[in-house]
This record gives sequence, C-alpha cells and structure tokens, in this order.
Amino acid sequence: MDYLDFLIRISVCFVLGIIIGLERQYRRKIAGIRTITLVSLGAFLFVSISNLSQTGDVTRIAAQVVSGIGFLGVGTILVKEHDHITGLTTAAGLWTTAAIGIACGYGFYSAAFIGTFVVTITSAILFKLEKGTRRRNGIRCIYLEITGTKYVNEYTDWFFEELKAKNVLIVAPRSAIKHNVGVEVIFAF
Repeated sequence: MDYLDFLIRISVCFVLGIIIGLERQYRRKIAGIRTITLVSLGAFLFVSISNLSQTGDVTRIAAQVVSGIGFLGVGTILVKEHDHITGLTTAAGLWTTAAIGIACGYGFYSAAFIGTFVVTITSAILFKLEKGTRRRNGIRCIYLEITGTKYVNEYTDWFFEELKAKNVLIVAPRSAIKHNVGVEVIFAF
C-alpha cells in the first residue's frame, strides 16, 4: 500500500464513520459522530499497520480489534431500574463500525459502502418500527411523551385505573422537545 492508497482508504473510512455517527448523534445516543468515527478509524489503522508490517498473519490484529471493540461496547450498555437495558444498539453499532473500518483497511470498498448503507438503514428505519411499542419478557411497553409536568400524575393514575397498567415509569424524553416528560406504560399480557 503506497501513500496515496493509504490516504484514499483512510478518507473513505473517515467519511463512512461520519455517516453512521450522524445517525447516532441525531438520535442523541451515547456514541455519536466522534466516537463512531474514531472506532472506524482505529480499526482501520490497526489493520493498516498489520498490512504494512507484513510479518506473520495479517488477520491476527483484525481479530484482536473485533474482541477489543466488545469491551468498548460493554461500556455503552446500562441496566436501569426495573431491568430496563439500554445501549445494546449503540454497542452493536460500534462493533459493526469497526468492521467497516477493517474493510477499509483491507481495501474492500464495496463491503465498506454496502455495510455503511445497511447499518444506517437498520438504525434509521428499524428504529421507527420498534419505536412505539416493544415486548420485553412477556411485557408490553408503550412509550409516550407528555408536554410539561402539570398532568403527569393524572395520566399516571388513569393508566393504572382505566388501562390496568402493571407499572408506569417516568423516563427521560426521547425527543429534543423542551419540557417534555417521557412515560413508559408497562402492561402484562
């Protein structure tokens, strides 16, 4: 790999990392543009160094990148009250972004471009499919946002009394709308 080839590969890796990072930043996730781009570039650099050295097995460092990113991903996974787990998608995004960086490092541009497209579509479109409701261990959760805090108690009482909710959680709002309150209504079925 000559200097020009290296510059092309790292530039492609940089742009693809930004594309994935923009979607995560837009959703206000813990790993945004900088983190995602750095993961992509880090994986790229490790693979590029192993390619340049040409001593031993050049895939060995890539394998270590895959397991190393797992540790970084674990740091994004949080268990909140009521066994509510968050950060799994961010951890998976870090892992797949490292794979895109590895693909760029080996010069597999088609795999890197297609991977970026699929990761971005998966994060953006499938997010909308699972956004409103989700099932969790025999439980159905409905998320909604209430403007202001004035009627939160009335809504909470109504969910328990009229809808027979198992639990109502006040959570951080998912939107960027100021003064909104996030509410998760949990039903058993």
